[in-house]
Formats: sequence, C-alpha cells, structure tokens
Amino acid sequence: MKSATQPKRQISKNFAHVVDAYLNPDIRGVVLEGGSRSRKTFGIIDFILWLCKEETVPFTFNLVKETYSNFKTTLHNDFNKRLPELGILSPFEAFREVPSFRLFRNKFSLIGADQPSKFEGAGSDFFWINEALPVSKVIFNNIEQRCERFWMMDFNPRVSDHWIFELAKRPDVRFVHSTIFDNSLVPKWELKKILSYEPTPENIENGTADDYMWQVYGLGKRASPEGVVFKNVRWINEFPTDLDKVAYGLDFGFTSSPSAIVKVGVSGKDMFIQSMFYTPTENADILAEPLEKIIGTNHVWADSAERGMISDLRIKGLKVLAAKKFPGSIRYGIDFLKRFRLHLVKNPDLRKEQENYKWRTVGGIQLDEPIDDFNHLWDAIRYASVAEFRHIK
Repeated sequence: MKSATQPKRQISKNFAHVVDAYLNPDIRGVVLEGGSRSRKTFGIIDFILWLCKEETVPFTFNLVKETYSNFKTTLHNDFNKRLPELGILSPFEAFREVPSFRLFRNKFSLIGADQPSKFEGAGSDFFWINEALPVSKVIFNNIEQRCERFWMMDFNPRVSDHWIFELAKRPDVRFVHSTIFDNSLVPKWELKKILSYEPTPENIENGTADDYMWQVYGLGKRASPEGVVFKNVRWINEFPTDLDKVAYGLDFGFTSSPSAIVKVGVSGKDMFIQSMFYTPTENADILAEPLEKIIGTNHVWADSAERGMISDLRIKGLKVLAAKKFPGSIRYGIDFLKRFRLHLVKNPDLRKEQENYKWRTVGGIQLDEPIDDFNHLWDAIRYASVAEFRHIK
C-alpha cells in the first residue's frame, strides 16, 4: 500500500514531485525532463531511500539503462556519492560488477536495455529508466506490463521528437520539468560551464555561447542539434507496400558497433526507409540467420571493405553484393539521398542516428564532411540507394 506519510525532508524539487506522484493512487509513473545538473538522478535516488524507509513489505526494483556497462560510469558514481552523504554504504563502493544488490531487505537489479531477453519474466514492483532517450518503446512496454506498482524515468531533452513525449498524453503519467536553477547545490564550476552556453554578449565574445547546449542543458527545453546531416525528414508509422522499387542495405558491425540492415524504397521523389536490424554481430555465423529472415531471396548491398564477411555470407547462400566505394562516395551518397523527400519509419535506433549524424566542425567552423559516428544505418541506406536508384528519373 502507498504510505500516507509525507517525506520528512524534501531534498529537491524532483524528489518532492516523485513522492507526490507516488502517493497519488491515480498516477502510474513519473517522467523527469530537464536540464543538466537539475538533480533528476539524485531526486530519484532519494526517493528510493525514502521508499525503503516507508515500505514495510520488501519490494523488487529494476534499474534500467541503455546498456549494462553504462551503469559503471554514471549511476555507480551517483550512488557512491549520494548514499555515503546519508550515512549508507554504497553497494558499488568496492565492486564494479554488481548486477544486483539489496537495500534494507529490498532487491535491486541492474538491467541493460540492449539485452531484451533479460526483461522476459523480469517482473518488479518498481522500475527506473535512467537517461531514457536511447531506450526503445518496445523495451518500455515490456517493463511496464511486468511492473506491479510504480515507475520513473529521467532524461535531458536533447531531441525535439521522441516516443517518450507521447506519455504526457496519459492521465496516469506525470511530467516534471526542472533546470539547473532548481538545484542550489550544483558545484560552482559546473554551474559556470552550463551558464557559459547562454548566448549573452559576453559569452558570444568569449566563444562559449551555444544556443543548442543552452536550450537543452541550461533551460531543459526540447531541441534538435545543429549541423544534422539529414534534418528534414518525416516520421511515419509503417513502410508502404506500393512502391516503385525496394532495395536492402547492410553495414557491418562487430563488437562495439552494430551491424545495420535497412529496407529502402522509392516512389517518384519520395524515399521510404526502415531499420530492420541494429545489433553487433562478431561473425557471419551470427549475422546470417537474421539477414536471411529479412532479405529472403533478395540481394543486399554491403560495405565492400569487408570482403571476408561478404564471402562468408555468400557461402551460406545469401546474395550479398559489394557496394562500390570511391573517393568522395560518402558525400556523393549524402547529396544523392537529399534529392528525395525522406520518410523514416519510427524506430529508436534510426531516430538516434538521424538526430546525431552531423557535419564535422573544427574550431566552430562546419566542414563539408560528416562525423564518423551515428552512421551505421545511413551507410547501409547509401549502399542500397546509390546502387539501385541512381538511374531512376
């Protein structure tokens, strides 16, 4: 049962809002959206400790991040800092590998969203998705349907469109906005750095002004990053079935980078793109099965630099063709894609790449070449499109 006891100390605005939402029987979950150092994470950690004190029956709590390894550099440190301040020994103080721990008889499990099998049967009383933007809606739905009581998530709004924003339409979900100005305990130099982004005459003169960084991390407002390569896109719900031509593209990833498979189709000057697969695959044995399910008897255009992978997949009977690469082929492919109106099927991985694949900058000057990151899907799209659609008038 939810306790009627109010917290004895309202450590932060976010803590107070989470407690208030939890005590409301009509609220299912709370979303903390806001700027950097607005005490979103500590607000939820404080709520966890308050919950441990108020609840008399032991409960289970799932902590979720984009990957399990991300816990080690972020949430571990936050627990290590906050718990000792309250006289509690942190479970991460002496160990780096802590997949689960207990606080006052209550069990906490750490789960990476990149391991969907971990959520099968992973029921809980509570869950918290920390830095939630990279986590897919599918994963959220799987966790929520197995959560008996209450959930939380937090994020910096560094994008202008996301499935999480749609949760604000639900009457049982509360959104809380906060900024650095809601945190009187922010360290001096961190505050100074964030304030340096504001486009004031002084910051512009000093070369530190950055409107995007100020909007997102200072004011906690939703914004799209500057310099995005493919800025003008339209998000759609499903891939059309009546297109002039359809092709498949493949970019290889092994351990730290994902292999990306895309389906691309055109109808006149409209191009439709769907992410079909986005997972690291160390060798052809792992990649062959999902690739065959996606392309069937069709062919797929792949990175010609990986001749070994292409050969191994061909041996397995898959029609993998080497996309031609030449000096300037990346820029040519980008320009070619921009001849079309781009329609992207809603997908968190594709959205992440669309919002983060940007032009390189040096000393604040934008160059005529993109960064070599967030481009796995875009490379696969280029391979298929340039190979198949160049001669379409």
